[in-house]
Amino acid sequence: MANTTQILKGLLEGCILKIVSNHETYGYEICERLTAYGFQEISEGSVYPILIRLEKKKLLYSNMKQSPLGPMRKYYYLTEEGVKELEDFISSWNEIKKNIDNVLEG
Repeated sequence: MANTTQILKGLLEGCILKIVSNHETYGYEICERLTAYGFQEISEGSVYPILIRLEKKKLLYSNMKQSPLGPMRKYYYLTEEGVKELEDFISSWNEIKKNIDNVLEG
């Protein structure tokens, strides 16, 4: 049976897109939000490669801005393609969740 990390790997991109869609944010804040949502085993070492991948796919873009607490931070924003990808993710997730719930309840 696949462990939780393997299952989450494909879902984290969608979760990160959703977090970024709420407002401009930076990598560490995304990690903190994921932890607050219950993803206790997610590390910065997992999140930053996903952010790079999402940027390469042109689903996110970034901008360096001065931090109120120190050095410059890389803030992330959704692109139009990212908005569409998030909508597709939510639709796919709802379908998968419904099917899994059917199996588990059946």
